Amino acid sequence: MTDTLPDRLSVDPASPYYDADVLARNVGVRFKGEDKTNVEEYCVSEGWVRLAVGAARDRKGNPLTMKFSGPVEPYFREG
Repeated sequence: MTDTLPDRLSVDPASPYYDADVLARNVGVRFKGEDKTNVEEYCVSEGWVRLAVGAARDRKGNPLTMKFSGPVEPYFREG
C-alpha cells in the first residue's frame, strides 16, 4: 500500500469514495490548520470537508453534516 492519500475520501460505506483499507490506517484531517475528529468526507482538490454536526441523525441513521470550504490536509496518524 502506498503512503499517498486519495484526493477524496468518505467514512460512509455507501459512498463511492469509501476505502476501508485506507481508513484502517488511521487517517487524520487538518482543516484550516486544526485537527478535526468529526470529518465524514473530504476533498482536497475542491477544498472542502463535510463535518458531523452534533449527535443528530437523519431518518436513515446517518449523522447530519455541513459542508465547509477551506484548505484540507489529510495525513496518516502515527501509532
